[in-house]
Amino acid sequence: MSDINLVKAEFIDVYTKLISRDGADKLLEYLTNSDFFTAPASAKFHLAEEGGLCQHSLNVYKRLLSLVRHEFGDDYQSVVSDESIAICGLLHDVCKVNYYTVDYRNVKEGYEWVKKPYYKVDEKFPYGHGEKSVFIISQYMKLTAEEAMAINWHMGGFDERVKGGSYALSEALAKYKLALLIHIADISATYLDEDRGVK
Repeated sequence: MSDINLVKAEFIDVYTKLISRDGADKLLEYLTNSDFFTAPASAKFHLAEEGGLCQHSLNVYKRLLSLVRHEFGDDYQSVVSDESIAICGLLHDVCKVNYYTVDYRNVKEGYEWVKKPYYKVDEKFPYGHGEKSVFIISQYMKLTAEEAMAINWHMGGFDERVKGGSYALSEALAKYKLALLIHIADISATYLDEDRGVK
């Protein structure tokens, strides 16, 4: 487990240095007043621990920056700005703000049953996943089409719309390279950088 305060400070440092468009300060205030910095990244998979969501967001940002640099070279900023990389990486999962709650279940330890805490989903605004992140961000600041598409489709083939038969993902990935790169960054962070609790 990472030090939550250090991770929060790093997130805010990257955010405030790189994201400067109108409304960014209000969005950061929203995040600070929510559970964003203490929430888990998931209920039982990757970083299902306090502060996991913020850590995952930083991990995806770092992976995305690395991928963009690798793909477009030293002049990557002529293709994708540092601000866009920060917005997409740091904010792709704001849909998980106020999304998890702590509950308790009985678990047998030896010969005794004990109550153990666990995270469970408590969705208050069932708008989807990536599309919900786009909606929340758009309440505070404008996104470019490229940023909106990247955040909207960051789940790739795991997106419920794709599982339901939508072909829109294929079109989005073909037209918006950042959408493909953030999906790769998200998967890489999840499976290479983060504890999934698998032994």
